[in-house]
This record gives sequence, structure tokens and C-alpha cells, in this order.
Amino acid sequence: MRAEELREMFLGFFESKGHTRISGASLIPENDPTVLFTTAGMHPLVPYLLGETHPAGTRLTDCQKCIRTGDIDEVGDASHLTFFEMLGNWSLGDYFKEEAIVWSHEFLTSSEYLGFNPDKLSVTVFEGNDAVARDDESMVIWKKLGIPEERIFALPMKDNWWGPAGTTGPCGPDTEMFIDTGKAACGANCKPGCSCGKYFEIWNDVFMQYEKTDDGSYIQLKQSNVDTGMGVERTIAMLQGQNTVFNTELFKPIMDTISELSGKHSTAETELAFRVIADHIRSAVFVLGDVRAVSPGNLGQGYVLRRLIRRSVRYAKQLGLNEGFSKPVAECIIDNYKKAYPELDASSGRIITELVDEETKFEKTLNSGMGELNKIISRMKEYNQTTLPGRVAFKLYDTSGFPLEFTEEICAENGFEVDKAGFDKAFEKHKAVSRQGAEKAFKGGLADASEETTKLHTATHLLHQALKTVLGDHVQQKGSNINVDRLRFDFSHPAKMTQEEKEQVEALVNDAIKADYVVDMDTMTIEEAKEQGAIALFTAKYDEQVKVYTMGDFSKEVCGGPHVERTGSLGRFKIKKEGSSSAGVRRIKAVLIQE
Repeated sequence: MRAEELREMFLGFFESKGHTRISGASLIPENDPTVLFTTAGMHPLVPYLLGETHPAGTRLTDCQKCIRTGDIDEVGDASHLTFFEMLGNWSLGDYFKEEAIVWSHEFLTSSEYLGFNPDKLSVTVFEGNDAVARDDESMVIWKKLGIPEERIFALPMKDNWWGPAGTTGPCGPDTEMFIDTGKAACGANCKPGCSCGKYFEIWNDVFMQYEKTDDGSYIQLKQSNVDTGMGVERTIAMLQGQNTVFNTELFKPIMDTISELSGKHSTAETELAFRVIADHIRSAVFVLGDVRAVSPGNLGQGYVLRRLIRRSVRYAKQLGLNEGFSKPVAECIIDNYKKAYPELDASSGRIITELVDEETKFEKTLNSGMGELNKIISRMKEYNQTTLPGRVAFKLYDTSGFPLEFTEEICAENGFEVDKAGFDKAFEKHKAVSRQGAEKAFKGGLADASEETTKLHTATHLLHQALKTVLGDHVQQKGSNINVDRLRFDFSHPAKMTQEEKEQVEALVNDAIKADYVVDMDTMTIEEAKEQGAIALFTAKYDEQVKVYTMGDFSKEVCGGPHVERTGSLGRFKIKKEGSSSAGVRRIKAVLIQE
């Protein structure tokens, strides 16, 4: 089974169970300051998991593009990826554990669908703790479906619990499904979740039935939800009998292109470089081809994108690939995915230009690092040193992006060693600091729905329209970040705003606030929203139902977030700062002052 068949089979299966097929959202989250990228299928739907009414109903199914870089250093093994596709089905206060588990079992084992041998299926459930009882209900359902008790494993919260977006919020136990690959057990305690490769996770059903409160306790949610996830790449690897996702049709053409360009094959020595290049360029293509596309930069999403491209360049050096390699690799990826994601083909020119430009910039950075290393080597010779300190090697890596393996090779040519242990120590310290920041930036879920955040969210609608009025219709939202203190709004515009333009935007927003418009919400198809002139990226299918928020004759925008009832409650709007976010993208930070 190929990926395109799996996508259609999954979505069609859940349509037959009364679900509405919806479009996947952008990789760049809208109005969600807690994540840089959409890291799970649930992110675009969190407002509805919290109780907002979804225009498509209470049963949904979709295929969501995702980016995760928290375990970027694991990319290169059999299954870790930075970009992946997640199939999901959702119950928003509708059905619960019984239906979700029964349907998961049917799709996995029925000969009409994936047809896995039921005897190869093992599952895990939440074992319970002092705060929340064991998920006996899920265990009973699995037993009724014929899964024997010895293949049902109760695991702790770290394995079988989906936590809240922040310190508080909706959460709940999950049940995970694993296929036994037939490999020998790694020991007496071998079970699903261990890293030996015997058990391959294929699906996860999350039951959001609790809310974690400020005091750390768990209370029952008024609305119990189901949130499931099945990774496309991992699932087709299993279906095709492959021991790695990189041998499937999603990656083989990319790997073949790298082989043709380098004149080398993927072997034990070159495998890591092949896989990192294929994964990272694929991720970069999807970010650059997104409707909310960002450019490589030094902050936020732009920094992650830059890191992906530059890591691929570093590994390309190992294979002897010439400058400009990213262009044919990206063209292969676009051709491979353009049927499922036509936006990649439509924006191929921009994708290629951005990739090649960043690749060229990094070549200069590497040359700079080479110059710095040569100076260090000269000083080492002068002082009769034989070992390059690890902290110096790490500084070259961290500030100049100069790979350790390059440093080691050049030092070896000059008769020097590199303090690898010292480098590792500095690297671990750096990762610990980065991990703390990543946990904050990639925590997942929805920002709080407090009164202040809701007001600022509503104000972004007024700001968006005011920018279009003052600067022109080319203005498009490129992202936003909202917390209780301020809003941050990124938009496409080629030049710095003048003081006069900022004052005009402020005045328009404040006039709309003073008008005290009623904030009306209507549900309509995306085509109807277009016809009515609503602002949107229009990524949904033409007949898909969306929410449109209207504020008088000033603003009309497709959105799913929280809003105030009248604009008059917002207070006075004030732009605090306007500056560059990335190439062709400006950023405004603004506040609402209550008077």
C-alpha cells in the first residue's frame, strides 16, 4: 500500500462512520503562541476540544502536516523524522472509548482495510496513579475484541497519558497500538514502548476526559473528547514490510537523487548523511511551500528552517555534494508530493530560490569557520599544543556552524587531536539550555482563553484589516503570537512602515473600537466566505464549512478562536513596535490600554 492509498482509505473509513473530512491546517499555527509549528494533529483543533463549536460538526477526520524538531538529533535512525503526516479522527463530545477502540481495531485488522494479523497486535493503557484511576474501561474493551490479557500492558503516565498544553488544561489517558515485528525480545521485561524494535507503535487513541487544575488535581471535563493519531510514514513502512521509513516510496526517489548527485550509495558509512539530507530538505520544502511560509532567519520558525537547511549542507559535504545540490533534491520532493499537496508545485519557484540562497550563505559561513580554525591551528603550533580543547571546537560549531567532523579532519591533517569529551560536555550543556527553551516554545496546545487574550485576539482582526487598508491588499497574515500582555502580528510587506502609516493603522483600529461593533459569527462554506470578501488563507476545500466573524462593515475574517461580543470592550489600541521578522515579512507588537 502506498501513502496516497493509505490517506484515502483512512479518511474514507471514518467518513463511513459519520465523520466529516476536513482540510489539514497550515504548518505555521495561527493565533497560538505556545508552538512554533503544528507539531500534532490536535493543535488546530484545540479550541474545539475545549468546547468551541466546530462548523463541520462533532465527528471529524483529517490528514495534518506536522513538524517536530525536539528530537532532531535522532533523525537518521529507522523512523525519526522532522516533517511527517498524521492521520486523525476526532470526537468533540460525541462518541468515546468504546467506538474509538472498536473502530481502531477494525481498521487495523479487517481484510477490507490494513489487514494486520490480530495475533500480532499488542496494546497499552494507562495504569493509574494516586490522582487518576487505572483505565479499566479501555482494558475491558480490548479484551472483548479478543486481545488477550498478556498482550495488554498497563503503563505509567509518562507512557500513556496526554498532558495539558500548559500546567493546567484538558488531558487524559491514551491507549496505544503496537505491531509485533517478529524480532526476538530484548529480555524478560520486553514490552511495547521499549527501544529494541520488537514492537512498532502504529496508532494512538487519546481520551481527553480530565482537566488538570491549578492545585494539580484532575477533575472530569464536561465534554469528553477523542483525539487519535496514525503516522503515515511509519504505517506504510510496516505495510510495505520495510524496516525503515527511508525505504518507502516517500523517500526512495529522494535517496536516489542524492545518490545520482554524489555518485555514492547509502551504506553503513553514508546512511546517516543520506537520511538527514532527505529528511531536512523535505521539511524545508514543506515549510517554504506552506500558505504561511516563512523565510530562513535568526528567530522562531525562521531559525528552525535555517537550522534544517544548514544541517543538510553539513551532511552534503560528507558526501562530496557540490553547491546547489538542494535544488534538484527539492525538485524531486515537489514532484513526489505535488498531487497530494499542490501548493508545493504552485510555490516551487520561491521554494528553490530560498533554499539555494540559504545554501549559498552557509557556504560562506563554513569558509569563515575554516579561516577561524586555521588561525587556531597556527596558534597551537606556536605554543606546541597537540590537542584542540573541546570548548573551542564547540564554539566553532555553535557560532560558525562548523561541524565537529570537519574540525577533527583538519586537525588530524595537522597532527592534532580534538578533545571530543570536552566537546560533548559543552554540547550537552548547550542542549540542556536549548531543551528548556524548547519545552516552553513547543509545549503544545492552545494559549489561555482569558479575557485579556480574547480581547487581543479580536484586535488582531481589526489590525489585519487596517493594515490592508493603509498598506494594500498584498498584506497577508504570516503568523501571530498572543498572550495576556500583548499581541504580536506578522504580515507580508516589503518595506518598513513609516510613522504616518503606523498612526493611520492605529487610528483605523481605534475608530473601529469606538464604533462598538457587534462581533457576529456565521457558519458558511469557504466559497461563500470568499464571495463575501472575508479575509482568509482559503486552505480548506471549497465546500468546507468555516466560521466567519464580522465586525460592522470594517472586518470580516475566517477564524476559529475566541472573540469578544462587542469591539467597544477592547480599550485603546497602541502599536509598541514595528520591525522586520524575515525577508518580506514585518512584525508589529501592540497592546490594548484599558482607560
